[in-house]
Order: sequence, then structure tokens, then C-alpha cells
Amino acid sequence: MTKAAAKSDAKSSPKADTQSASNENPKTDPKDVSNQIKDPDQWTTGGEPMTGAQASYLKTLSEETKEPEAFDPDLDKAEASKRIDALRKEAGHG
Repeated sequence: MTKAAAKSDAKSSPKADTQSASNENPKTDPKDVSNQIKDPDQWTTGGEPMTGAQASYLKTLSEETKEPEAFDPDLDKAEASKRIDALRKEAGHG
């Protein structure tokens, strides 16, 4: 198939029509609240053990703020997130 024929087929395919009709980013729709930040207490997976990334960052922040007791390896995802937020503020990271 030539390049011109391939372009012609792509233009006439329903997929191509769908792509051109949806040029807008759905996440910029003010009515779409699916990408809003949720309170960790509302997370469906908040009770699961914290992730490796959370543990690493929490350990770093606890050392940076000179609060080694802030790191608890038994925290769940939601608790770790809250503690990270608090330590970030204390460390001046936001």
C-alpha cells in the first residue's frame, strides 16, 4: 500500500473521525471531577500498606526534619500521605 493510500484509508476510518472530533482534553472539563485531589480518608485503597515510594519519601522527610520518629513502617497509604504532607510543610516544601 502506498503512503497516499494509507492516508486515504486513515481519513475514512471511524477511528480517525473520533480522534479529530475529540481534540479537547477531557480532564480540563470543569464538570469532570474525576481528577480532583481526594482526602486520603476517602481513598478506597487508603487502608493498604504504604507504597515503597511513600516509605522512601517519608524516611527522607523524617531525616530532613530531624524527626526520625515520624517514620513508621507500619503506616497505611492514607496515614503515610497525611504524614508526608505535614512533614513537607514543616520542611518548607509546600
